[in-house]
Amino acid sequence: MQITTIGLDLAKTVFQVHCVDNAGAVIRKKLRRSEVLAFFEGLLPCLIGMEACATAHYWARQIVALGHDVRLMPPAYVKAYLRRQKNDAADAEAICEAVSRPTMRFVPIKSADSQGVLVLHRTRELLIRQRTMLINAIRGHCAEFGVIVPQGPRRAVELIDQVRDDAVPSLPEIGRAALLALGDELAGLALQIHALERRLLAWHRQNQASQRLATIPGVGIITATAMSASVTDPAIFRSGREFAAFLGLVPRQNSSGGKDKLGRISKKGDGYLRKLLVVGATSVIRRSKTDGLAAAPWIRSLLERRPARVVTVAMANKTARIVWAILLRGGVYRPAAVA
Repeated sequence: MQITTIGLDLAKTVFQVHCVDNAGAVIRKKLRRSEVLAFFEGLLPCLIGMEACATAHYWARQIVALGHDVRLMPPAYVKAYLRRQKNDAADAEAICEAVSRPTMRFVPIKSADSQGVLVLHRTRELLIRQRTMLINAIRGHCAEFGVIVPQGPRRAVELIDQVRDDAVPSLPEIGRAALLALGDELAGLALQIHALERRLLAWHRQNQASQRLATIPGVGIITATAMSASVTDPAIFRSGREFAAFLGLVPRQNSSGGKDKLGRISKKGDGYLRKLLVVGATSVIRRSKTDGLAAAPWIRSLLERRPARVVTVAMANKTARIVWAILLRGGVYRPAAVA
């Protein structure tokens, strides 16, 4: 008896294994966290399927080092193979069935370095949200005393400076102390965000793929590092459109009977990468009105027929296809000659 395919349902403490041998026999087993590597170490190389989740890349690297073929799958694709009741044993059986399907799409295993870069991005995003919360709180508290300032981090810092200089006579001393505490917290967040951005810049200068992506209009250091760390194997996408669909930048289809019905964008996939592309496309559209960009005529022709936000998403879709082409084929972005 030789085990050929295994479905591993990941967990924090108790892991469920569903094994199928070369004779078609089924073996089910529960493993404690400390027993997982020892179990796979005692097996001959086989195919192992897991759902792509928070800890899947770590376990995939550990099991691959033992000589096994590990494949990660999106949980939404595995759900179709789940029969009736949901439990750990049924999940492992569905994973074992899904990993053997020839049309299944798999998730590339990320290295520890790529995951570390993505941790920097998630941490920076969290700190930016906290900074926005602090700015809104400062502006809201000051508005209660008749002090109104425009939006933006710089305006909030200027407001805190006024409070610190006691230039807001309507503000009582007890409220002034609370606002100064929020101001100190805001200044600390700014320093932490700047430190994370410096670490991303240092990684960007060491990564060739990230440097190539930064040559694309609308793709800065933040977007380039996030793309190069997230998309470790662009060859899994057959075309640039499939990569754009992976990011949720293509219309949602509801077609039947030979009639194509296209709706709004699907918004599937990684929302963080999609947001970065849309923000970058917004800057490109704004610059196209003044700078001599190669895509300016195409953008202006779209703006004459479609709303600005629709054009922004279309530009983000186009940028995603360029990103896929550069990651797959190498080279840098070469703009077409401006007529």
